Amino acid sequence: MSSHGQSTNAATSIGAAAGSPPKPGANQSLALAIIGYILPFLFFLPLVTDAKKDAFARYHANQQLLLLLFWIAGHVISGMLVMVFIGILLFPLVSLATLVFIILGIINVVNGKMAPLPLIGQFTLIR
Repeated sequence: MSSHGQSTNAATSIGAAAGSPPKPGANQSLALAIIGYILPFLFFLPLVTDAKKDAFARYHANQQLLLLLFWIAGHVISGMLVMVFIGILLFPLVSLATLVFIILGIINVVNGKMAPLPLIGQFTLIR
């Protein structure tokens, strides 16, 4: 027995109750959120498009900005500490943590969740 008729698409279920039609722009919000996690410096895209009215898109833009700031700060700090050897160890840890945050963010978007990223996600810079 095939389950094609019973599966739901995350893009159509974001912000919509089961069985109701998807919100206009849901696919755009989903695509922008995924792109923003892959390339965090594009966090602002949902804020300058029609998606700016979507709480889901704004929430994930905030998470992406936090991810970008974490990546920048982590690499700057590890670069400064490279003289004391700990920077050599810190650099790959920051890179690995960033990769994990990217994957978790994309999983949250695909599942239609507004869950914060571990360690950094509880801060709000974009409302």
